[in-house]
Amino acid sequence: MLTVTLVRHGESEDNPKAIWAGWKDAPLSQLGRRQAAAVGAFFRAHTLANPAHKPHTIYASPLLRARETGQAIRDSQPHPKPEFVVNPDLREQYFGIAEGHPWTYQRPDGKSAEQLISEGIYPVLFERHEKFPEGESSDDLRIRTDRVVRECIVPHLGKDVAGDRHIVMASHGLCIAELVASVIKLDPSWPVGSDDTYRGMLNTAWARLEIDPHEDGGSSYKVRVTHFNEGGHLKDLDVPTASEPDPETDDTANAEARAFFSGGLKVEN
Repeated sequence: MLTVTLVRHGESEDNPKAIWAGWKDAPLSQLGRRQAAAVGAFFRAHTLANPAHKPHTIYASPLLRARETGQAIRDSQPHPKPEFVVNPDLREQYFGIAEGHPWTYQRPDGKSAEQLISEGIYPVLFERHEKFPEGESSDDLRIRTDRVVRECIVPHLGKDVAGDRHIVMASHGLCIAELVASVIKLDPSWPVGSDDTYRGMLNTAWARLEIDPHEDGGSSYKVRVTHFNEGGHLKDLDVPTASEPDPETDDTANAEARAFFSGGLKVEN
């Protein structure tokens, strides 16, 4: 059996701001570093309690906020340290010319997205094929996460792999939502529409999937989602939820942006 644990990065310096921040490469905030340390301590305790749970490989997005989170998990592990692999396909969705600009949920005055973009206003795009100029759509992001499954997950399920294995992937809210959907596609028994079930992750929350080769020996697999948006390691930190404003820094727009970048706002087909 292969266990895949997906971890969203700690809070970045951009997360409290209502701006488009996909590939915009802000580092972890002070809170984000505390969150990364907390999730690292959680995984260390997990390994010490049962050495079989020690990650074999830790994959991470190259963007600072996710790479630093993945590195914190690796650094927390006893020797020998897990292999650490940076994979650009684990980056967040790229928002093109909108990167760094204010984020808005509403489309004022009934204007189209194209009209607003021409005026320098960058609204949420609600259909999966839509994207900002030079950016990626949700469908484009799914192509990347499908590739992660083929190149980083399925090889750990090969016949030459002895025994059970655990891998960790440090990534981003929207990317993780698409990645869970990509993994679920390995198992044809999942009902249609299941790929939209698992959305919305707190900073450094984790999800876990278990994958077994199918009993018939074919190319499909049995996939179970055993945990999602687990944040027990954050209980002693002052952490805002993905959908409620932080009373110190957030207004409603910032709270909506937090929910969006957590992967919690559904984009339609």
